[in-house]
Order: sequence, then C-alpha cells, then structure tokens
Amino acid sequence: GHRMTDPRLQSPAARRNRDTILDVLRRVLPATGTVLEIASGTGEHVAHFAAAFPALVFQPSDPAPERRASIDAWCEGMANVRKALDFDTTARNVIDITISAIYCANMLHIAPWKAAEGLFSTAQNLLSGHQKLVLYGPYRVKMAHTSPGNAAFDADLRARNPEWGIRDLEDVTALAEQSGFGAPDITRMPANNLTLVFSRKA
Repeated sequence: GHRMTDPRLQSPAARRNRDTILDVLRRVLPATGTVLEIASGTGEHVAHFAAAFPALVFQPSDPAPERRASIDAWCEGMANVRKALDFDTTARNVIDITISAIYCANMLHIAPWKAAEGLFSTAQNLLSGHQKLVLYGPYRVKMAHTSPGNAAFDADLRARNPEWGIRDLEDVTALAEQSGFGAPDITRMPANNLTLVFSRKA
C-alpha cells in the first residue's frame, strides 16, 4: 500500500554490480532449495536475484532493524522471498532452516574479523556436501591491494574502525579450509572486486 515514508534504502553500488553478480550466481546456485543471504543490506540485491530465480526461495537477513525494514519493502509481494531475519554472524544465533546455498556481499571489510569467523562457522553448520558459499567484495591478493582505489578505501575503513579493513584473500581461504570448504573458485569483477565461490567438502 501507499506509505508516507518509504522504508526502502538505496545503494548505487548494489544497482551497478547486481547483474555481474547474477551472472556468477546463474553458474553456481542450485536449481531448487533455499538461499540464505547474510548481511542483505538494503535488500536491492535479494529482490533482483529472487526475480531471476523463481524456483529458489531466498532468506534475507541483516542485524540492523532499518535494513530489515528496507529488505522487506523491496521484496514486498515476492512469493519466493521470506521476511528478513535478524541475524548477526558475530552473535552466532542459530538458523533452523534447511539451506542449500549462502550468499554474502560486501560484509567482510565493514565488520570485525570475528564476523568472518562467524560467517564461515554458520556456513559450516548449514551447508553439506558440495553446497556453495558465495562471497562478493574487495580483497587483497598476495598481501597487496588490487587497485589504488581499494588501497584508499581500506585506509578510510581502518580510520573509521581499526577492526575493519579489506581482507586478505589468503586469510579468508585459510579460514574457509578450517571450516570444511575447498579452495575458492575466483571470478574477477568490475570495480576491482572478486566473487569467491567456496564448495563445502563432502
């Protein structure tokens, strides 16, 4: 219905990157099942992806109430999107839904490292043989930034919060391996981002 105030938040970056991410998801998501999105943000991604995969159910989540309101508003009327869950990977609250894949964009660098640990712990608990954990965002590779823009972004993040910052691909890969995942399938994305697809070991 008509609202005086629109709860839908907007992210220009989400609109710019959603189709290149969708191209990767078309290759790796299962035909059926439930996809859990962690740190859904505005909800623009999940609305776009759910429209592209009518046979999949999407479960968005975010720890922030205003973002959950935005997600639910963007996805209003979509039969294959569930109401956004209050989920914070650092709190380790339990998700008791059967999940077939997990997607998470742009979280690891705007969160403490324990959020990454919680993400992989969650994925280890929810996924089984060969199911996919898909991560999108900026990463350092071989201890170096992939662009001057990413180096400046990293410095800005660390100035805002010393626990934040662009993560090393090698650290994320090591954490994945400790959590029962194989080495990532890496797709280079526009704007010096990467999509990492981890498969749960059988």
